[in-house]
Order: sequence, then C-alpha cells, then structure tokens
Amino acid sequence: MSTEERLNAMRGYKATLSNPHTSDEAKQNAQAMLEQLGGDQPRDELYDQTERGKDPSRFMGGLKAARHNPNVTDSGRQKAEEKLRDRNELPEE
Repeated sequence: MSTEERLNAMRGYKATLSNPHTSDEAKQNAQAMLEQLGGDQPRDELYDQTERGKDPSRFMGGLKAARHNPNVTDSGRQKAEEKLRDRNELPEE
C-alpha cells in the first residue's frame, strides 16, 4: 500500500472515531486499524516527500517565479534562490 493510500485509509478510520453515530465496537476496530497502519508515520512520510513528489520542472519553475513575484516575502525569495543554487540552477555568487 502506498503512503497516500495508507493516509487515505487512516482518514477514514479517524472519521469513524469522531462519528457520534458509530458503535463502540466499530470505533475500537478503527483504533486498532489506525495503530496497525502506523499511527502518524504515513503522514510523516508524505510530508518528508513534499519536494520529491513533485514534477521537478514545475518545482524549479515555481522557485524561479518566486524570485520575481512581488507578493513573495524577501525571506521567501532568498529561500527560493538558495534552493536553486543547491540544485545548480543558479550560478554561485
């Protein structure tokens, strides 16, 4: 099961836990399944892949666009430039 599939399954079990119309037996089963799926581990794995999971050309284009967008903060522009330099997309100064 992929990380996203596990995360979606966890969402369903969490919804079961918070549903007032669900029986106690179903809630116990949902809790057991959540523990079996790894607690928050799939969510952590998904957030660790934020850059890797994106199309590299679109990611780089977004970084390049951020450098010229007047709505991006100065620190945001700086971070975008640092990431571009780390990936050898900008010359070192």
